[in-house]
Amino acid sequence: MTIAQLKYLLAVAKHLNFTKAAQECHVTQPTLSMQIQKLEDELGVIIFDRVRKPIKITEIGKKIIEQAKTIVNESARINDLVQQEKGYIGGEYKLGIIPTLVPTILPMFLRSFIKKYSEVQLEVYEIPTQQMIEQLMEGKLDAGIAATPLEEEKIVEKPLFYEPFVGFIPESHRLFQKKVLDEQDLDVKDILLLDEGHCFRDNILNICRLKDDEPQDFELNIGNFDALVKLAKEGLGMTLLPYLQTEDLCPADKKYLRNFKKPEPAREVSLIHSKDIFKKNITDALFKTIKGIVKGAIEFYDVKIISPLPQKS
Repeated sequence: MTIAQLKYLLAVAKHLNFTKAAQECHVTQPTLSMQIQKLEDELGVIIFDRVRKPIKITEIGKKIIEQAKTIVNESARINDLVQQEKGYIGGEYKLGIIPTLVPTILPMFLRSFIKKYSEVQLEVYEIPTQQMIEQLMEGKLDAGIAATPLEEEKIVEKPLFYEPFVGFIPESHRLFQKKVLDEQDLDVKDILLLDEGHCFRDNILNICRLKDDEPQDFELNIGNFDALVKLAKEGLGMTLLPYLQTEDLCPADKKYLRNFKKPEPAREVSLIHSKDIFKKNITDALFKTIKGIVKGAIEFYDVKIISPLPQKS
């Protein structure tokens, strides 16, 4: 039994397809199939039922796969410990970022980080929060950038900055004449929201202190702020934007922005990772890089953190 065989095993379990698993592992399909068969012969059990299409994992196979995950992760930890001891900052690193932060935070730090740490092969994925948590726990991601707190026992949260919410209010809206917004001014029935699955949607619902079942004249399934801004300008309602998103608005649109009175409602943005952290040197370097860059662009102290979790009734 080898670590390579266990990695092949996990790839097949992931895809339930030998061809796709071989592509992920960068080996030929016959080589991967032969090694899986060799492992099954050594153990004296059938791990994959190949008669079914797609293939099915046997009951004993499920138990073996769970143990294989632990063994492969622990083998990676040994290498990580050695790299930490040497102070080496390099190798493959997979980072997830929630969709509402990708357009603003990624351009701020990416060039600086890859230039300073050229031996890091950084892979960035746009990924929703819940999926990010799952992949962190499964070892598929090394870290993530998300709105916190998440209240996940096995996830470590390292706050990077606090980003206030800003109102975008067109001239036709009842709140346009207000210079400073109060949370009590908001009515979820005339706020344009991102679609379900975005934690920023729950942030806004929590500010409004209302459940996500308020009647509206239409339903939106939109995943980006640019579309919400355009709809607001068409007189379909107001919306709320995270502060960094407002920096990219054209000068003509900035006249529609309204800040909240202090303490301003804000979201906490953190670098998150599993408690069983691998690649600590890279994670620390990434945290310091982002923290240092963002500090010069967004520095707010008098804020009130709004949870990205759905409000409990």
